[in-house]
Amino acid sequence: MATPAHLGQIKAISFDGDMTLWDFEKVMRHSLGYALEELRKCLPGTASANLTIDQMIEIRNEVAAQLKGKVTNLEEVRLQAFKRTIESVGSNDSNLAKHLNSIYLKHRFEDIELYPDVLPTLNSLSSRYSLGLVSNGNSYPERCGLTGHFSFVVFSQDVGYEKPEAKIFQAACRQAGCLPQELMHVGDSLETDVRGAVGVGAISVWLNRDKKLKQADITPDIEIQSLNELTTVL
Repeated sequence: MATPAHLGQIKAISFDGDMTLWDFEKVMRHSLGYALEELRKCLPGTASANLTIDQMIEIRNEVAAQLKGKVTNLEEVRLQAFKRTIESVGSNDSNLAKHLNSIYLKHRFEDIELYPDVLPTLNSLSSRYSLGLVSNGNSYPERCGLTGHFSFVVFSQDVGYEKPEAKIFQAACRQAGCLPQELMHVGDSLETDVRGAVGVGAISVWLNRDKKLKQADITPDIEIQSLNELTTVL
């Protein structure tokens, strides 16, 4: 567990993106809704009328599993998922897949809503710490209203490895100019954020907004329910 001495060493704080700074599930379903509406306009019929957002998510997950280790760019994974989705309703129009992908990505990034505690927390901490974004996703700061808030940014699709691998946190430390023990990482996932931070020797903060039960084999240094608590902790 983190002690006052450990907290006193902190030079940099990294944040996860999806479900930590914004509700990914909400904006993802919202964006798929626009893509599905366009698909039904372009390919009217019973098959497209019966297609659901849950089915589109399932197709995307299947494609991602098949491409894991082969394709790291998440926009390409999403494009391949749209191609598979179109095939599921009886078409193989690759141009339509690109069109749907562009609609999805537009709303996926432009319609992100930050949690209310995000900007106040970042603004409060920025004068004392180097702040960063470390993510397995693809919502770069300039795409989601956070331009200028982070001094280091590490995305798995750019560096070739994902949380909880130690290398992605080590990359963050290099960019931040700090040692792992001088880094605090904040995220909503016990498996990727907490396990990864603990594994590299950083201070782990579990953002447990929904009061989920802990996993027996993963213990965060600090548990909070709102980012606002970070200012008190520090």
